Amino acid sequence: MALLLERCIPGWSLAAVPETEQDAVVAGLLRRLWRPVQPGDGIAALEVMCRAGADSFDATVRHGDIDPGLARLGMDLLRRLPATAGRTVLLCTDLHAGNVLAARRQPWLVIDPKPFAGDPTYDVLQHMLNCRRLFADPRSLALRMAGLAGLDPERVLQWLFARCVQESDRQPALVGVATAIRPR
Repeated sequence: MALLLERCIPGWSLAAVPETEQDAVVAGLLRRLWRPVQPGDGIAALEVMCRAGADSFDATVRHGDIDPGLARLGMDLLRRLPATAGRTVLLCTDLHAGNVLAARRQPWLVIDPKPFAGDPTYDVLQHMLNCRRLFADPRSLALRMAGLAGLDPERVLQWLFARCVQESDRQPALVGVATAIRPR
C-alpha cells in the first residue's frame, strides 16, 4: 500500500459551503477513496480502534452522565459493528468539511486522513458529527448520507448511535441524538 502526497495551498475549505452541498462532496470523495484492503497491508484495523474507544469509555465515563442501558448498547455496537462489515476498505476516519480544501487538479482534496482498514459505513460519521443538522434531525441526515455514499441506511444509523454514545462525555448534547436514533 502506498500513499500519494500532493502539495495543496491552503485556502478555501469545504466548510464555507452549505452543509447540504458538503454532504454530496464528502460522499463523493469517500466513494473515490475507498479501496479494498487485504490483511498484511500494514493498515491498522478499525476493530482495534473501536474496541479501545469502547474500553476507554467504559473506564472513564461516570455512570450518572448517561443512561446505563444506552451506554451498554452503544459500546456493544461499537465493539461488534467492525467485525460484521460486508467489506473492508481503506478509511479516512476523520473526513469532515474542515479537512477538505478546494484545489486545481480536482475540485476538492482531502487533507489529514487518519487511515484505518474497515467498514466503509464508519467513514461518513465524522462528517455527520460535525453537522449542525445532526441535532435537529439525525435520522434524516443519516439516511441522506447513506444514500449519497451507497451505504446501508440501518447500518449508518447503528454506527451513528454508537459514536454519539461514545462522544457523549465530551459533547453531552449527543445523548439526545443517541436517544432519538436508538436501535429498536
